[in-house]
Amino acid sequence: MSNNHGRQRKAYENADFIESRAGRPLRILSEHLEPADRFESFGVEDTIVFFGSARIKSQKDAEAQLEKASAGDGDVEEAQYDLKMSRYYEDARELSNRLTEWSKGLVGTGRRFVICTGGGPGIMEAANRGASEAKGVNVGLNIELPFEQQCNPYVTRDLNFEFNYFFMRKFWFAYLAKAVIVFPGGFGTMDEFFELITLVQTRKIEKHMSIVLYGVEFWNEVLDLEALARHRMISPEDLKLFHHCDTVEEAYEIVTGDLTDFALGEPGGRSELA
Repeated sequence: MSNNHGRQRKAYENADFIESRAGRPLRILSEHLEPADRFESFGVEDTIVFFGSARIKSQKDAEAQLEKASAGDGDVEEAQYDLKMSRYYEDARELSNRLTEWSKGLVGTGRRFVICTGGGPGIMEAANRGASEAKGVNVGLNIELPFEQQCNPYVTRDLNFEFNYFFMRKFWFAYLAKAVIVFPGGFGTMDEFFELITLVQTRKIEKHMSIVLYGVEFWNEVLDLEALARHRMISPEDLKLFHHCDTVEEAYEIVTGDLTDFALGEPGGRSELA
């Protein structure tokens, strides 16, 4: 009688094992190695990261919502506020477009700064859209959530990622970033901002990273960071780790100036996380 029961699955072909608790280290490692391989294939070494709310609408969508609400289908006050906040969508779109055009003009430097977002709607969509409209490749680092978050349609197809682990997604935000622009947002946006500013403050990120809080009125109301210095929870010097700005022109000048002075001054390649 033969004892041959047929070919057995290799461990990496066993989905039950890969998705089990025992397979967790492999899942984590795959979220490092697979993106690294794709980034290398596309020559993506430097990114400009946009953070911000998934809830902010484009001006066109906000105007359509207000029109419907005014006709009795919706909350007028909410629609008016969404229209006011749509300014940030349009600013993110324009800023991303201008930064992409600037990067494409860096002929002969051997460097390229690629727009990168969380891949979702709102501010993320606006930034990917602006880069796409400038005919630039751009990155979307999406995350699997209990509620549906579709990747926006403007992310470059082969640079559209979906992560299971927030910490691996954050690693890729930080590892490639040379500049970060933080638009109005909620818990997720603030989490991303504080994580990066902590890494810069503690010098776990050794490279120079230009960090911009965009939207003076919003951030001054939501975050009283100067109070942290008054209460001696941070050094007054820590307030110089980031910039405040309120216009596309100002943000553009800060980011391109810092990238020119620091990133383009490097001999090449990216500075590592410590």
